[in-house]
Amino acid sequence: MPEKKKILIVEDDQFLHKILVMKVKAEGLQVISAYDGESALKKVKEIPDLILLDLILPQMSGFEFLGEIKMDSQLKNIPVIVLSNLGQDEDIERAKSLGAQDYLIKANFSIDDVIKKAKEWLVRKK
Repeated sequence: MPEKKKILIVEDDQFLHKILVMKVKAEGLQVISAYDGESALKKVKEIPDLILLDLILPQMSGFEFLGEIKMDSQLKNIPVIVLSNLGQDEDIERAKSLGAQDYLIKANFSIDDVIKKAKEWLVRKK
């Protein structure tokens, strides 16, 4: 039986975090959870297949987290989907220049859209 794909969810909003975890698990995927950038940096060592990343986080921002993992040869190729309320062009450009593959503005996407996008990236990664 193939190993379940793992998604690291980095989101400090408790409610949204819980819903994302539920939806991802319902898709038959494994979840690694982090509520802040520092714990995400520890948990990313489990080498997830995809990272869903908020940018406004306690301890270490999503931008800083992205910068850190993209400098690590073992982690730099993990696809990252940013899920943020920051919708300014410069925020989107900054995240993409730091290595984010995709950028979803929370207000513009439903949870189901986010899960669908995550699954598309998992398929591409094969």
